[in-house]
Amino acid sequence: MSAVIRLARHGARKRPYYRIVVAEKRKARNGRKIEQVGVYDPLVEPQKIEFVADRLAAWLQRGAKPSLTVSQLIKRSGVELPQRAESETQPAG
Repeated sequence: MSAVIRLARHGARKRPYYRIVVAEKRKARNGRKIEQVGVYDPLVEPQKIEFVADRLAAWLQRGAKPSLTVSQLIKRSGVELPQRAESETQPAG
């Protein structure tokens, strides 16, 4: 099983908010999730970005790959992760 950390869209039409979830790579965007590790609300000012830092770090250490958007949110939120997990969140390039 390859796990990925990505956004799952919720909310009404034109009023989105996102849950940051760990899911199997092959599952649909809003399909079955393994665990919710945060929330992102882009419509409030300032934008709300919250993580459960210990659960996020645990999944990163297990090898879950964050999507590009989630890796940027992790960086923007300033959440403290163990050294090994931080190096894995850097996009290749």
